[in-house]
Amino acid sequence: MRTMNVFADVPMVKILSPEEIKAADAYTIAHEPVASVDLMERAASACAGWFIRHFDRSREIVVMCGHGNNGGDGLAIARMLHEAGYKVGVYLSADVTRLSPDAAANYKRLPGNVRSVLLNGGNMPLLERKHVLIDALFGVGLSRPPEGLTAQAITHINNSGATIVAIDVPSGLFCEDNTGNRPETIIHANYTLTFQQPKLSFFFAENAPFVGQWETLDIGVLPQAVTQQPSSVFMLSSGAITGWFAPRKRFSHKGDYGHACIVAGSRDMMGASSLAVRACLRAGAGLVTAHVPRNERLVIQLSAPEAIISEDPHPQMWSQMPDVTRYSAIAVGPGIGKRQKTRKALMEFLSAVRSGKKRCPPLVLDADALNILSESAGITVPDLLPAGSIITPHPKEFDRLMGGVSPFYDGITNAYLRWQKQKETAKKHNIVIVLKGAYTCIASPDACFFNTTGNPGMATAGSGDVLTGIIAALLAQGQQPVQAACAGVWLHGAAGDMAAETHGQQALIAGDIIEHIGKALKTTERTG
Repeated sequence: MRTMNVFADVPMVKILSPEEIKAADAYTIAHEPVASVDLMERAASACAGWFIRHFDRSREIVVMCGHGNNGGDGLAIARMLHEAGYKVGVYLSADVTRLSPDAAANYKRLPGNVRSVLLNGGNMPLLERKHVLIDALFGVGLSRPPEGLTAQAITHINNSGATIVAIDVPSGLFCEDNTGNRPETIIHANYTLTFQQPKLSFFFAENAPFVGQWETLDIGVLPQAVTQQPSSVFMLSSGAITGWFAPRKRFSHKGDYGHACIVAGSRDMMGASSLAVRACLRAGAGLVTAHVPRNERLVIQLSAPEAIISEDPHPQMWSQMPDVTRYSAIAVGPGIGKRQKTRKALMEFLSAVRSGKKRCPPLVLDADALNILSESAGITVPDLLPAGSIITPHPKEFDRLMGGVSPFYDGITNAYLRWQKQKETAKKHNIVIVLKGAYTCIASPDACFFNTTGNPGMATAGSGDVLTGIIAALLAQGQQPVQAACAGVWLHGAAGDMAAETHGQQALIAGDIIEHIGKALKTTERTG
């Protein structure tokens, strides 16, 4: 399962390491060519433009600058905002003689009537709610927690009540792994304006208090400078998904679009089955069979009359896998419960598939299927799964499956370490792991993709069942596992965003997501 072959001709947004960011900048400087100070000017101009769009000239601006190039960005922004009519003051954390060459050049460009102050610990700026603090102390090169004067300045800023806008990254936050960092010396930004490519640490929950709302600003780094970097971590965008859903041919029939089987539901949990089946139908599967307990079939017949019914012998639970050879995709898990007969049916099925005794079409496991696996003593979970399988855990399910991860601080789980485990497991066992969350991450054996669609209103019962049905539908229609997982997650989030526009986030329910799948799909269709 080679991910990058699937995405060879698809535009993707790369997430680069600090070293790769510097290499891309250097390539642009050398091959555009452009002077490094002029590239800094472009970055500052993009930030100043954003600022002018978001804050009126009644706001007083304080720019806190470090001695490196991030400080140079801040100095250039200060000049531009002053020229645009804002009241601006500048504070330097280091003497002018210690500034980087580009920062020194921008210090010299400051107009004479822009006040600049050298911090000494006793002259911190007076900051109130009316102020906007532009944080330009540290950039992507930071590798250890701030100390001394800069740590004191960060604490002062965080306690000030001012609106904080961080440039490139919040000062004190590392771009990737913050396991050894000190939260008390990290800026708590309201907004982060990052340059050209998003930073990996922005996608992890423990860093949300520091990053705030973030936006990527194009500063004109050459596209080839980014594409040649070896990173295999990406951010999904609409540009990556558009075109994967070809228009249907006039003489096609339902058999051309696959036959998905959804093994889901048990007594008192048939809603999960209904949601998964309906989502699978809406996402375009030509045929959908619901394998459900014998006495619960009426739920599906009433809620999804388009589905075919496959009766399980047991009246109230899943106890026996149907013949899977007739299907082009299988999804197992929503609402199946964890009763002994259900456990036995799942383990026997997976063992038979793994040993080669049964042929299995592309497989998605979710919800109770994952809970059963996590509670199976003495079994290495991924070893049970056939290559190319997709599992869709939320963080707690993932931790139960994989044995947990270390805390970051104050009991908050370290999502970066969880992500590392996700990557390692997907690669080792040749599976696709969809780790659900605010930025759902899809890990394949050789790449990772962070999704940006979706909203907090989707944190509601049944939302995951809808995702399972969508992914099953895309697998049934012939998409490769990693492609179906990426497209399914993006489509699920896009439908959720449209549903939130209609109903608001607080009132959103899983069925609303299903009702907006069609509208979301229309945004992805090719026209020719």
